[in-house]
Amino acid sequence: MLRPLFVTQVYEASLADGRGFAAFNQALADACRMLAVEDGAGRAWCKANSYRGYTSYGSLTDLPHRLPEFAELKKHLDRHAAAYASALKFQMARKPRLDTLWVNILKPGGGHTGHIHPHAVLSGTVYVDVPDGASALKLEDPRLPMMMARPSVAAEAGEAEKPFVYLAPRAGTVLMWESWLRHEVPTNGAKSDRISISFNYA
Repeated sequence: MLRPLFVTQVYEASLADGRGFAAFNQALADACRMLAVEDGAGRAWCKANSYRGYTSYGSLTDLPHRLPEFAELKKHLDRHAAAYASALKFQMARKPRLDTLWVNILKPGGGHTGHIHPHAVLSGTVYVDVPDGASALKLEDPRLPMMMARPSVAAEAGEAEKPFVYLAPRAGTVLMWESWLRHEVPTNGAKSDRISISFNYA
């Protein structure tokens, strides 16, 4: 008998099934592109940090108050974060609170190396524009640094046995994970920009 222990639960949902999604998603894409043009501080941060594309991570901290598209997105994400926390059986005095929300426009050839999100409880990304060939999200087994002499696994191994799992999102996909889970965005192989919006819940 095998007894699965210490399972890492990743949350996946989609906004694409909601009424008016196409118009809402287009408005989000337009808002992201507008910020990439108008946010001089963000562009300077990207240049200083060799980010291939644009992110508002280092410049704008109030997107839900700044633009109505992000305020509406927050309402959706709040519901999903509450559902995820409930599924994880978290004992919390109140629902998770959105702490940060930022835009990512990754140009062809750009990527984001492996990292975690300190000082948060839940983290995630909603995908706005995912062209053919765009990067998947790469998740790392948190036990990996302690596996030492563990053999590699067979190609047919399931997701639960693999050291890395790649999740390929579509426009409207919401992915959420506990903030300690190491993840990365491999090189964007698409011929156009990959647009997403990432977030942390405290």
